[in-house]
Amino acid sequence: MTEFLSIDGGRLAYEVTGEGPLVVLAHGMGDNRAAYRETAALLVAAGYRVASTDLRGHGESSTGWASYTRTDVAGDLLALIRHLGGPAVIVGHSFSGGAATIAAAQEPGLVDAIVEISPFTKAQKIDFGALASNARYRKGMLLLLGTGILRSRGVWKRYLEHAYPGARPAGHAAHVAAVDADLGRPGRIGVVAAMGMSAPTDAGARLGDVRCPALIVEGTLDCDWADPAAEGAAIVAGLPAGRGSLVMIEGAGHYAHAQFPAETAAAIVSFLKQAARA
Repeated sequence: MTEFLSIDGGRLAYEVTGEGPLVVLAHGMGDNRAAYRETAALLVAAGYRVASTDLRGHGESSTGWASYTRTDVAGDLLALIRHLGGPAVIVGHSFSGGAATIAAAQEPGLVDAIVEISPFTKAQKIDFGALASNARYRKGMLLLLGTGILRSRGVWKRYLEHAYPGARPAGHAAHVAAVDADLGRPGRIGVVAAMGMSAPTDAGARLGDVRCPALIVEGTLDCDWADPAAEGAAIVAGLPAGRGSLVMIEGAGHYAHAQFPAETAAAIVSFLKQAARA
């Protein structure tokens, strides 16, 4: 059942299922909370209370916010955790991975651990050598830039198809159609463009301030980086020593949680059990 939290003149849509320690799932830009549908169910089955939220300007959440930065989204996630009676674990994908970093650094008492899936957490530099030699990276980069510059739903749909290499998960076509319908509503594709052009420097600046355990999850075939493993390792290196770890999901693109939910959920549960024992 969809519930709403009013903050800063806007409304965040979310739903909660399960019983146990609280886990908050935050999707990436240009998506909605249904991207976590299978991963959420697996986490509930593993004994967690799972809250899935639509980011500001996405899904059933409202538009018209003053800005759409990772710092803004971090504040939204912390507000939701307070509302639900945290602390919580934050699982953030892509754009929200950076937001998870900021939230953990800002309010360590509210965030027990963070999981960042294919996160945009560090400042990005275009790898011009890889643009020439790596077709997957080249196409992904051009489609991301094209979405931001042209504010085109069509280009974004092409990016989504490219970002799921190999077999598509059950319900993929219906999910993409629902996302496209969301983005057809007034102002929505502009939110995606604003997020896409928002540099993750605010998140990278807070990596060293994270005090909780952090898991970075990368897909081996993620088109957003020339070397996904190196990107994940760089984020771990930016965290305080011993705080971060990296898991690679073989064959996954940018959406490991949707493409390989069983493997992603297993990695999250294993990490949380280990963190609870530490």
